[in-house]
Amino acid sequence: MMKIGFIGLGNMGAPMAHNLAKAGHEVAGFDLAAPTPEGVTKAASAEAAATGADVVITMLPNGAILRAVAAEIVPVMKKGAVFLDCSTVDVESARAVASQAEAAGLMAVDAPVSGGITGAAAGTLTFMAGGPDTAFEIVRPLLDVMGQKSVHCGAAGAGQAAKICNNMILGATMVATCEAFALADKLGLDRTKMFDVVSTSSGYSWSMNAYCPAPGVGPKSPADNGYRPGFAAELMLKDLRLSQEAAAAVDADTPMGARATELYASFVEEEDGRGRDFSAMLPRFEKRSRGR
Repeated sequence: MMKIGFIGLGNMGAPMAHNLAKAGHEVAGFDLAAPTPEGVTKAASAEAAATGADVVITMLPNGAILRAVAAEIVPVMKKGAVFLDCSTVDVESARAVASQAEAAGLMAVDAPVSGGITGAAAGTLTFMAGGPDTAFEIVRPLLDVMGQKSVHCGAAGAGQAAKICNNMILGATMVATCEAFALADKLGLDRTKMFDVVSTSSGYSWSMNAYCPAPGVGPKSPADNGYRPGFAAELMLKDLRLSQEAAAAVDADTPMGARATELYASFVEEEDGRGRDFSAMLPRFEKRSRGR
């Protein structure tokens, strides 16, 4: 069993920390506002949570906050400990924090997650990890508690790169799936019939088959719960913007990713998307006509 500091106990971090404590690890948690989950000892500060820990896990909103927290905790972490960041941030921030940790005699792994709040609670997340082999092997047992799969993608920042690419695909395919349902409605095609065809044909995708945006069609999804977020539209927008920042940094042409970013920006910032699931693009398209 390990001594773990966990910083960031929001919708994702709290169930992850709880699952580690339930598995028998000694977990001290800190968050500026969120309550401390059952089984986790409340720490007075980020530094207190990190002091003496074998592994410090962070689950934070963005790269700027990650860098600020790293500046606080790296000096107090014990030599040889692992800094495991599970936030979704820009690749540059992930690599900068890894370099800072290594310079202080620590090991670092960036391991953003896929699976949302439901996966965090159930311990079925997927982790995409970047960092040294030795560090990854140390934290693998913890990833196995919090998730069902972990993939070591390469050196520092590779986990963030994998997450950004994955979610750019997800954002673009969800837009296309919602567009297709709205088109099917106007063509008079029954939604269930469309699902039965597409889910077993070349239009097959995770957005259609596992997370269908049409209520009452396919497996249960947020669409069947009034589009209450499993993965909020504003979080999809965050990840799509990270993809476009990364694309600009390496001069990659990503027109579909760029267009998906524009659509989610409009949905979240100018329409009614904030606080709704990212699949709520479907009722958005239902209300729109061509050219507007």
